[in-house]
Amino acid sequence: MELFDMVMAYAGHPVRTALEIGAGTGKATRLFARRGVVVTATDPDGAMLAELREHVPKSVRSVQAAFEDLRSGERYGLVYAAAALHWTNPEGRWSRVAALLEPGGVFVSCGGPFQLADPAVEEAVRAARAPFLESDEIPSPDGTPPDHEMQWPGTELQQSEWFTGVQQSVIERRVTMSARDYVSHLSTISAYLVLPTAEREHVCSQIMQVLPDRVEMTADITVHLARRRHGMSSHRI
Repeated sequence: MELFDMVMAYAGHPVRTALEIGAGTGKATRLFARRGVVVTATDPDGAMLAELREHVPKSVRSVQAAFEDLRSGERYGLVYAAAALHWTNPEGRWSRVAALLEPGGVFVSCGGPFQLADPAVEEAVRAARAPFLESDEIPSPDGTPPDHEMQWPGTELQQSEWFTGVQQSVIERRVTMSARDYVSHLSTISAYLVLPTAEREHVCSQIMQVLPDRVEMTADITVHLARRRHGMSSHRI
């Protein structure tokens, strides 16, 4: 996959070990594990990890823990987060990531919104959710405007003493999914997650009613890469 090749090209050498932040059900875990990287997949949700273990190679080690509770006894060639970094605590975020990386190791964050490609379908969904949600967009965690050249978390990485070589790339994607899968995806977005359960179920039901059987999505992936600086003393982490 293009993402794997992009990460390996940036690393400049084979990456043998990786730690994943917020692995969820393991979509990104499979991408790296099936290409020979020994992955430690972490997530605070035991049910998510149980499903992950059903779909990943046996070489994958799973650890039930929030990112903030991970201990830095072991260091990895790669630490990555796929659409999960915004759930981590910003205080001390980058020193924690650095503590998990070998000097010169690579950090990767990737993700992006699924957006309906058909304007008419998008308008129907907007009208269906309007009584419950004005918008389901995820604002930038640090307030970076959407038209800014460098987006979050690249903005934070550029300011961090622990990282260098910050790059931002976009992998363009179009995907088609069933209406049911699209609504399932909505239920994982923070704007919906914060709704009371009954309200969330109701708005998802209302959206389901206005969708065609299959929907086309713009699903571009924004990728941020950075390298842990050499020469940073570990006792400062």
